[in-house]
Amino acid sequence: MTRIDAKFAELNAAGKKAFVTYVMAGDPDYETSLEVVKGLPDAGVDIIELGLPFTDPMADGPTIQLAGQRALDGGMTLEKTLQLAADFRKGDDTTPIVLMGYYNPIYSRGVDTFLEDAKAAGIDGLIVVDLPPEEDDELCIPAQKAGLNFIRLATPTTDDARLPKVLQNTSGFVYYVSITGITGAAEAEAGDVGPEVARIKAATDLPVIVGFGINTPEKAQNIASISDGAVVGSAIVSQIGAGKSPAEVLAFVKSLADGAHKG
Repeated sequence: MTRIDAKFAELNAAGKKAFVTYVMAGDPDYETSLEVVKGLPDAGVDIIELGLPFTDPMADGPTIQLAGQRALDGGMTLEKTLQLAADFRKGDDTTPIVLMGYYNPIYSRGVDTFLEDAKAAGIDGLIVVDLPPEEDDELCIPAQKAGLNFIRLATPTTDDARLPKVLQNTSGFVYYVSITGITGAAEAEAGDVGPEVARIKAATDLPVIVGFGINTPEKAQNIASISDGAVVGSAIVSQIGAGKSPAEVLAFVKSLADGAHKG
């Protein structure tokens, strides 16, 4: 059982929904980023998605693209991203961390080396947005064998014919992208998302977490009420990009967490 599995079992037993946050590793610099990440659990975050900076983030909108650029400009690398996770683990051995990004940096490092390093750093799962199920032998299957969850994205365009393929080697949870397009582009509506979540849940026993377009406590509550939890990324990254202090960012995160946990 991974930390992700254990977290969902704990939430389920308490009758609570999950609140998941995304932050870009190394944005705006290593120390500030680490301070924010360390503060996330106390702000009510159940699972941390840690963005891996990449030069060509095709699925991301301007907010997260800029965050990745700030991190890269500050010298952030895959190695330093794993170091950030390891530094976080020195004070927290229970909060799950999902590394989210693109395949190129992982491929460049070598899959076996990367998986060994990720496991040692305390990473629990991977979301690699540019590896489709047809490429499962590339990273997904080796990751599962190494004890890491491989989390897949489902979208409004994932129809009933495609869904079984998307779910076949997924573990940990399913990340339902509530809108078509890039991150931060539109707002999620519970009325639209509810039937899609129900359709996915009918096909899997995994928790279904909804992200994209959630930017207020009310939205987080509404989305969590029709799913197993909510993910917020761009809205938090925007606060960091605006130069807010870690304390201000974490206060905003807590307001979102409180909303999601009412869901």
